[in-house]
Amino acid sequence: MTDRRGVLLAGLAAGLLPLPAWAAWPERPLRIVAPFPPGGSSDVIARLIAKPLGDALGQTVIVENRTGANGAIGAAAVAQATDGQTMLLSDMSSMAINAVMLKDLPYKPEQLVGATMLAYSPHLLVTHPQYPANNLREVVEQSNRKVIALASSGVGSANHLGAVEIALASGMKFVHVPFRGGAQSIADVAAGNTQLVLNGMLATLPLVQAGRLKMIGVSRRSRVPLLSDVPTIAEQGVKDFESGTYQGIAVPASMDRAAVQKLSAALIQVIREPEMRARLAAAGAEVMTSSPKETTDFLAAEAKRWSALIQRAGSQLEGNS
Repeated sequence: MTDRRGVLLAGLAAGLLPLPAWAAWPERPLRIVAPFPPGGSSDVIARLIAKPLGDALGQTVIVENRTGANGAIGAAAVAQATDGQTMLLSDMSSMAINAVMLKDLPYKPEQLVGATMLAYSPHLLVTHPQYPANNLREVVEQSNRKVIALASSGVGSANHLGAVEIALASGMKFVHVPFRGGAQSIADVAAGNTQLVLNGMLATLPLVQAGRLKMIGVSRRSRVPLLSDVPTIAEQGVKDFESGTYQGIAVPASMDRAAVQKLSAALIQVIREPEMRARLAAAGAEVMTSSPKETTDFLAAEAKRWSALIQRAGSQLEGNS
């Protein structure tokens, strides 16, 4: 009996049979939607991978910032896209939180599925260099004298809820001051308008290195090699605390599954390149990849984790003074 697969492959090689639709994908420029403003972790990684991804797939890749509602505006634009060329590069934790926290979410969570994770970087807890505290205990003491203005990248963002978890465990007094993205929140603390922010290392470390922000702690259970002298938040009394920015790619659920697999493979190839790994490591981020199913499962697990914290915090999400 003739091997049908062998006949098909021979026919494709000889140009006698039409290529499957996904094999020619993408036939038009691709669009990466970064749902936070320029300068934040999502935007930084999107612009870092755009050209090499385009080279790998033989198409131009355009990065577009669609901001607002803790990333939900950009996510909705991707969820509703029908062109088969649009993807979302976002903090996966914030996406998962939006699904359980926002009552008026402008899309249905099931409209988006995972393609792959890309990178993880811990959050850095930082303050203004002149703020009179150098560790979490001193921050708590200062907050009992004068309530801390806590900046974040938006209501319900992973860094907002991570800071709430720290406050619940430590007794820190705060009032929440949300911004439209991480870049704006760290800039406000650097300007001295707000006192504290928990934000992704990728976007925050350059301001620390420039002397515009001061380190209080790292949101990883073990110390970060790049900041080996900075204690973790867990070391400072918040037992087992860990959070961070988990950057990944999601696509519309309507996108052809074979095309999603092809996109996932190209993204993993690009992000695992030695030069890319080195550039991310220098900024404090680790390459983190996964299959489309594993990425979707991660979103579900994060939604469960943060939903429990939201219920525990209750009315203290916006402050506890």
